[in-house]
Amino acid sequence: MAVGRKHSSATEPGIADTPLAAALTRVLRSNFPQLDWAPAQHQAIAPLLSGRGLGTGELLFAQGQQTNAFYAVLDGEIETRFTAEDGRVSAIEMVSAPRLFGFAAFATQQASRYEALATCPTRLLVLGNAAYEYLMDQVPGFARALLRELALRFDGTLQLLETSRHASAAERLSLALQQLRRHGSGPPDAQGWLPLRTTQAELAALAHVSRQTVNEWLRQQASQGSLRPGYGYLWVRA
Repeated sequence: MAVGRKHSSATEPGIADTPLAAALTRVLRSNFPQLDWAPAQHQAIAPLLSGRGLGTGELLFAQGQQTNAFYAVLDGEIETRFTAEDGRVSAIEMVSAPRLFGFAAFATQQASRYEALATCPTRLLVLGNAAYEYLMDQVPGFARALLRELALRFDGTLQLLETSRHASAAERLSLALQQLRRHGSGPPDAQGWLPLRTTQAELAALAHVSRQTVNEWLRQQASQGSLRPGYGYLWVRA
């Protein structure tokens, strides 16, 4: 469990002046495109929202810490990861805009099973109890949409568990790439390549294989033209 790391509570200067309700609309439309989100609801929920800024390497919450909100990335990136007692770190995922995260610990009021920190300057939308209750009670379809998203994430977790026990290394790596694509990617370039923000170490942790295995698999996939390694990224066909 991570200990001895300071949890910052500072709010980024000026972030309260940004249109957070409009940011929430973008987040909801991206995560739940089927949701009916009326413009009149912006004004009602605006006072219930807050923002948070993090510097590179700054901890949002620690493993074992209880949280009083869940979050959406507005820009930047959050790394979620496990830290063992001996200090070894296992990456879970890299969370980029406009993905929601941190809901399980918030909803269950239990200690978080992982830590979350910024990999670069990052701005977050903070959704506490009041905003959560408004979304659940006043926005038609939000509860169903959230339940569907949580079910999809649980299914993805089960797939990773299954592959970690029964699938080959290549199958695990292919599934890990599918998970990364589902968690978000940038727009394709002119040649139709999609960028996935990850490193070989993170991919190895996600697929539960060694870095040497990742290296060999990436070389094989690159030679077949199905992906293209880059610094901090993997490029895959759209």
